[in-house]
Amino acid sequence: MNAGDVVREVQHRTENGVSWITLNRPEAMNAVTWDQRERVIALLADASADPGVRSVVITATGKGFCAGADLRGAPANDGERAPGDVARTIRRGAQRFIAAVLDCEKPVIAAVNGTAAGIGAHLAFACDLVLAADSARFIEVFVRRGLVPDGGGAYLLPRLVGPQRAKELMFFGDALSAGDAERLGLVNRVVAPGDLEKTAREWSERLAQGPTRALALTKELVNSSLDGDRAAAFAAEAAAQEINMTTSDANEGVASFVERRVPRYRGL
Repeated sequence: MNAGDVVREVQHRTENGVSWITLNRPEAMNAVTWDQRERVIALLADASADPGVRSVVITATGKGFCAGADLRGAPANDGERAPGDVARTIRRGAQRFIAAVLDCEKPVIAAVNGTAAGIGAHLAFACDLVLAADSARFIEVFVRRGLVPDGGGAYLLPRLVGPQRAKELMFFGDALSAGDAERLGLVNRVVAPGDLEKTAREWSERLAQGPTRALALTKELVNSSLDGDRAAAFAAEAAAQEINMTTSDANEGVASFVERRVPRYRGL
């Protein structure tokens, strides 16, 4: 795939401090190729590094959010498969893809316009906030193909819905409606399809007006809290607040409270 195709199939724009990343292969229900994954990973890294970007939206065109992985764009495997090849492919591909969302230093919103299956569902679940059109569906499709869930599924789902619910979703592979996903806690808000982009813009621009470094540190604290004990979580919280109090936005937040005015955050 040439560079022009990748740019067309993963559209990008920045508006009002929001980086909009749009999967654009509607004819394939936005199944992602290796090249598309690499572009999304790069755009998320760019969002972290760019002070002009203060939140991110990941969405898609057509009827599908992301129908999973399309391995046709993966690097060729010449000859017989050697032990370790599959694990290496997963680490370099699906796991890097999901980690890029979790590690992005800006809040990331998924605006799920349609079916999110396999790695597409995990892409949504890795985001900090999930908006879904009421026509969207989430499918842990791996079991239907005789596969183990990858792309962080067995890490993400138990943390979001608990182990029993996670196993139910992964063992049966049934389609989950947007409404049911909201009730389980996988989705923050379900909206009419025509309101999805509008709501995503409202939420992302509100985040873009917030204290960017404080949000980044909050994201890091929450994401790491489930992996350690209370002492580690409390130590991380204190360290994060120490770092945050060196930012201009923290000083502005305190000053605006004392002066009884609306804070003007600059993301610094």
